[in-house]
Amino acid sequence: MARYDRAITVFSPDGHLFQVEYALEAVRKGNAAVGVRGVDAVVLAVEKKSAAKLQDSRSVKKIVNLDTHIALACAGLKADARVLINKARVECQSHKLTLEDPVTVEYITRYIAGLQQKYTQSGGVRPFGLSTLIVGFDPYTNVPALYQTDPSGTFSAWKANATGRNSNSIREFLEKNYKETSGQETVKLAIRALLEVVESGGKNLEVAVMTKEGLRQLEEAEIDAIAAEIEAEKAAAEAAKKAPSRDS
Repeated sequence: MARYDRAITVFSPDGHLFQVEYALEAVRKGNAAVGVRGVDAVVLAVEKKSAAKLQDSRSVKKIVNLDTHIALACAGLKADARVLINKARVECQSHKLTLEDPVTVEYITRYIAGLQQKYTQSGGVRPFGLSTLIVGFDPYTNVPALYQTDPSGTFSAWKANATGRNSNSIREFLEKNYKETSGQETVKLAIRALLEVVESGGKNLEVAVMTKEGLRQLEEAEIDAIAAEIEAEKAAAEAAKKAPSRDS
């Protein structure tokens, strides 16, 4: 089977494109990212590796704006992400300049997914080794939206989703605990989901909230406070389970 992974345009006999599967493996080894859609906001939370002692941590961002009303988080190769983000930003501005209307979340998701798919069928290139979570508010409906794309060019809409390292575990947690909440509860759910696989503390998390007013990055102190609140709730729940019931 090894010879079938030498060219991106060659299918294996059982219908696989190995280069795309290698790109998916790069995503699975990337930092975890979570998106949760609420009633009035969409939250992105990303696992953040600790910066080197002399590195400026502000220069390493995994949640970025594509436009004032759309943001993106990714898992996978950061260099690939930079190229894809720049292309998406240009498309947002081009659309606004040509049509005098901002892009919808679905439109830019289709554009990004189309670009990713294009790189799975051309010789001399390789697939983008990243998966994205795209959030925002449509300018006409003001309804929050969350989409996910992967290296094959597939995209879909979600209420809550995760990608990257241990994404299956996070998705299982979200399936059990997701409720369409608002405000701070949406933020807490996203952080709780990520804390299932990440050590607690603001240093290891990057969290941003997209509302109708735009994207707001949470400070480390805010994340620490929410993480501490979650830990206290967990401890209280465990204590309640261990406490003997009145009937016994």
